[in-house]
Amino acid sequence: MIPQPPFLPMTPEEAHRLGIEEFDVILISGDAYVDHPSFGTAVIGRVLWDAGYTVGIIAQPDWKRPDDILRLGRPRLFFAISAGAVDSMVNAFTPNRKRRSTDAYSPGGKLKRPDRATIVYANLVRSHFPGVPIVLGGIEASLRRFAHYDYWSDNIRGSILADAPADVLIYGMGERQIREIAERCAAGESLQGIRGTAHGIPPAEWRAGDREGDVVIPGFPEVRDDPAAYARAFALLDREQDPIRGRTVVQPHPKTVIIQEPPALPLSPPELDRIYDLPYARAAHLSYREPIPALEPVHFSITTHRGCFGSCSFCALTHHQGRIIQSRTEESILAEARRMAQMQGFSGVIQDVGGPTANMYGLVCPRWETAGACPDRRCGPDCPALRTSHARQVALLRQLRALPGIKRVFIASGIRYDLALADDGDYLEEVCRHHISGHLKVAPEHVAPAVTRLMNKPGQEVFDRFRERFARLRKTGTKRQYILPYFMSGHPGCTIQDAVLLAEYIRDTRLYTEQVQDFTPTPMTRSTTMYATGIDPLTGETVHVPKGREKQVQRSLLHYRDPKNRKLVEEGLRAAGRRDLIGQGWRCLIPEGRRSTGERRR
Repeated sequence: MIPQPPFLPMTPEEAHRLGIEEFDVILISGDAYVDHPSFGTAVIGRVLWDAGYTVGIIAQPDWKRPDDILRLGRPRLFFAISAGAVDSMVNAFTPNRKRRSTDAYSPGGKLKRPDRATIVYANLVRSHFPGVPIVLGGIEASLRRFAHYDYWSDNIRGSILADAPADVLIYGMGERQIREIAERCAAGESLQGIRGTAHGIPPAEWRAGDREGDVVIPGFPEVRDDPAAYARAFALLDREQDPIRGRTVVQPHPKTVIIQEPPALPLSPPELDRIYDLPYARAAHLSYREPIPALEPVHFSITTHRGCFGSCSFCALTHHQGRIIQSRTEESILAEARRMAQMQGFSGVIQDVGGPTANMYGLVCPRWETAGACPDRRCGPDCPALRTSHARQVALLRQLRALPGIKRVFIASGIRYDLALADDGDYLEEVCRHHISGHLKVAPEHVAPAVTRLMNKPGQEVFDRFRERFARLRKTGTKRQYILPYFMSGHPGCTIQDAVLLAEYIRDTRLYTEQVQDFTPTPMTRSTTMYATGIDPLTGETVHVPKGREKQVQRSLLHYRDPKNRKLVEEGLRAAGRRDLIGQGWRCLIPEGRRSTGERRR
């Protein structure tokens, strides 16, 4: 077995120095290769190498020069393909569908990946290496495994497995699956039936098989043509995304039938520790001459856990990492911090300690291990079974601060404020005193009751209680600190009147911020289903969907101070019947402007 190298090889020369004539596995990624535990290609590559397989990496192959895919030859077992850390369409376009000019995951921010990168790379590989198994993975493949609404083409697309010539698709976090795939390929066994994967079979084979117990959701032609069928398909799929109680899900397509096996089982703390204890260089591959912008904000950060039970409607984490929290041990996290403190370039500042939601570290529900997450209710501080004490995280943060060479430990990944309120200890005080600089990031997203309900977010009253508690802590501290809220415009269910209500709340609380996200429909979320169908898939109720100009107006209302938005803000206020907010008073969002001749006559 070849020891783990400083970097996984990207060239034949590197392979030769390691004594490798043929790789077991070749990973292809739309990102530059950064050997860091925040980058999926590095994690999967290190996990495979740890299991005894040699791994080569082809990062950002030139799809306009097809022979670039040949640079490492044919692998003994399979190719594994990912579009990168972000869906390639999200990465390429802004929420208003304008093409971006930079790519944070490329050297120097240059544009180097194709649109729908997974499909492009898979077709390139199949054309040059017929017969070699192809494994798809990463966020793009994971969230497009079934028929889905595609915002950029504004239509319903079939499963990515219907477009990309692949043998199997890994969904969710893929360490368990990739090892089993490697073992089966080495033994010449079938790749079907692996938890946490999906694959396609011919319709005739599906009809002839015994599929009793499978959950069959409406097929591609049906969901493409019938919004109610699309909503029903999402609701059925949503109920099966639990690793303990989830069943096999099937969706027919005209030329293939998609079979999703139940989700992979959660990783135990020792298994998670082993992944993060691997010898990552925490740097970009030495061949790059320009920095990778995406590395900078996470360079000296630590991932403490996976999963999020918040189940925000606009977030796909429920269908990717799942609702069950998987936490590393304190010993592993402290060991990573000690290694970091010895690294060249480390200034003593840990940029972030957290996960999808920082203050879910160590939180557990006794039901998760045996019954999974409840199918009929969402996890949260109102559930008596959920243990919401933050004592374990507070103890961890104190130990990190005490390590030699560590000057500051920040929490940059954001906290769930309703959980912070539910903690009966001194978590919030600890965070404000030691782990934020000037701003505490929280995401209320909205305040209109109808909108927060559809978002599955806490209501305004919970955020107000949090603000009051934060204000009391500010008075006892010596540092000037502020809440940095994240708000969202244009979410399904939000009317012009709701957008005005939020603008007034921002005005009254002096929380005006540039941190406003215009809702972008991304595959496999409840909110995207609402946007595509006008139906809430979990209740069946009809939902108002702001689109086009109304979406622009709603975003402008939240940036009412920007002079460029004045015309749209006025249009929104008049449409909402709120002309009282146009004028010179302190309550007014915009000053009275010059009216048209026709309006003056009226």
